[in-house]
Amino acid sequence: MVTVVVGGQWGDEGKGKIVSFLALKDKYDIVARAGVGPNAGHTVVINGKKYGLRHVPSGFVYKNAKLYIGAGVLINPKVFLDEVKLTETKNRIKIDFRCGIIEETHINKDKTDSHLAKEIGSTGTGCGPANVDRVRRTLKLAKDISMLKEFVTDVAMEINNAIKKGMKVLIEGTQGFGLSLYFGTYPYVTSKDTTASTFCADVGIGPKHVKDVIIVFKSFPTRVGQGPFPTEISEEEARRYGIVEYGTVTGRKRRVGKFDFNLAKYACIINSATQIALTCVDYIDRNAYKVREYSKLPDKVKKFIDEIEKVLEIPVTIISTGPDIYDTIDLRSEKL
Repeated sequence: MVTVVVGGQWGDEGKGKIVSFLALKDKYDIVARAGVGPNAGHTVVINGKKYGLRHVPSGFVYKNAKLYIGAGVLINPKVFLDEVKLTETKNRIKIDFRCGIIEETHINKDKTDSHLAKEIGSTGTGCGPANVDRVRRTLKLAKDISMLKEFVTDVAMEINNAIKKGMKVLIEGTQGFGLSLYFGTYPYVTSKDTTASTFCADVGIGPKHVKDVIIVFKSFPTRVGQGPFPTEISEEEARRYGIVEYGTVTGRKRRVGKFDFNLAKYACIINSATQIALTCVDYIDRNAYKVREYSKLPDKVKKFIDEIEKVLEIPVTIISTGPDIYDTIDLRSEKL
């Protein structure tokens, strides 16, 4: 059984929280990270301890899960090794030998390129220039880097063998649908596609193995960097809602907007979403903060959930009411 988690907006939806919750709750045998690379940060908070992760899958919190990074993901060796040490996952994490390697030259190009740095609002992590070199067939791969030798394997084959044995696999996508190179607000996008289909390709599995695609939406979407944001509200209005956020990777202040039903509907269609995880519902009503039972949610939040299900025609099965993994309401047994 394979479940894919994708972002439905501009990134920053809370995918790390959802992946960590699923890994712990459903006891996935494997959690594999897909996506672009270290330009995406996923935040995990468990029992008050906060982790900002750019490589290690957020499902590391489930100690029995094997952790993988797929061939489609770019690796910054220093970031990877630092996170492995932080999360104490050295004995259970592997990266595909075909992962592309980000070098200092890529980071310098990213930060000094006027188009990427100023017009597009790149994160400056070197992902775009590294993907350019991959297309040119000049990029180094993980198998070429001695400091990664003990972590390198054929991730695609290991995951497919696990699926054959009936093991449960969770694929952690990064960024958001609105940042897809193909379907997002081009040119203000990331350097590859960010949909469920590509996330499967990133780790080397075919579509027939996917049982569920859980798309993550934030009650008030946020965006870092340049580009269109049709439902954006002013900083002053965001403050009135009590929303002040900063990017996990860049530290830049996030732009805030109201829920965009048109974008959400399109994202559900392209990703073949089967379930919705809704995060930050406490932004709708502060009385929802850290509530862990659906019956105790404020009516305003319940009405918003009803509207989402009516318009998008997909059940909201997971509701996040706070940053900690356990600040979560799981309705899957009732709605599926």
